Amino acid sequence: MGKSNLELVKECDRFPYYQDDPAYYTEHLKNHHFFKVTGCDAVLGYILNSVIQKFHWPEDCWAIDSENRTVTLVTAPDATAEQRSELVARTLAEAVKRDTFEILRGWRDELYPVYGPNGEFLLEMERSASPLFGIVSYGVHSTCYVEDADGMRLWIPRRSRTKQTYPGMLDNSVAGGMSSNEHPFECLVREAREEASLPEEVTRANAVAAGCVTYFYVRGPKAGGETDLAQPEVEYIFDVKVDADVVLKPGDSEVEQFHLLSVEETKKALANGEFKPNCAVVLIDFFIRHGILTAEDEPDYLEILARIHRRLEFPTASHATN
Repeated sequence: MGKSNLELVKECDRFPYYQDDPAYYTEHLKNHHFFKVTGCDAVLGYILNSVIQKFHWPEDCWAIDSENRTVTLVTAPDATAEQRSELVARTLAEAVKRDTFEILRGWRDELYPVYGPNGEFLLEMERSASPLFGIVSYGVHSTCYVEDADGMRLWIPRRSRTKQTYPGMLDNSVAGGMSSNEHPFECLVREAREEASLPEEVTRANAVAAGCVTYFYVRGPKAGGETDLAQPEVEYIFDVKVDADVVLKPGDSEVEQFHLLSVEETKKALANGEFKPNCAVVLIDFFIRHGILTAEDEPDYLEILARIHRRLEFPTASHATN
């Protein structure tokens, strides 16, 4: 018996819901401190207590309140985003020097933004460190597919077996994180060129924005590095319908090989647990939007829809360009 669609969703959307069991949720939250910055009342992320204990927190810019379980980046009220980011960068540099966290060995030299409750840009931090602070991260995922006399077929890549995260698992056609100052569509164009050798003109002509999926992941062993780190995510979704003569090929070392799979072959691979957790969610969303997965054939339809469009506990930002 393979995994159900709801089981696949739960493997990605793993952080508990208060509504399901208030007592359990409240108790679970005691495993975390709340990440905050001076001058902003909002909680920006959940930091595991074990992470708090291992970090070296410079007293001139961090305040740890164990009673209220807060970790606050302390700055002047008029501090700039650059000043906050520099303090975080110094803290992370010390952690790397001490080799405090395994996850930081996968340093990416990419910066992820942190936003306040009105979408204001508060600071940015190294991508590999973002799960240590439990901040919301943003990315793009797309499904490239062919639809002709042979039916619908999806381009599915297998991740490199040497990747630090989810090695050898199946992935979405194109996927990647959005760095600071990057917008969804341009991120897609860049990732499609780098990962799938998809010409820019093909992506621009055929990509269709298809909404978002949101979920609250909790990192397991396959994610690489420390486990149980909080990882809330927003993924902008795109469909890219291509002609049968367009062939996706690895453009970097992140993908081992691309396969053109039928819908049934893709469903079988999903049920076998072959996909990276959030990639399974993106495909389930694709099947729902294309009428392949419907309320008539999926008993958990409503719960699946709700859980892949989760309202996150932290501030999120609009990526509108105007």
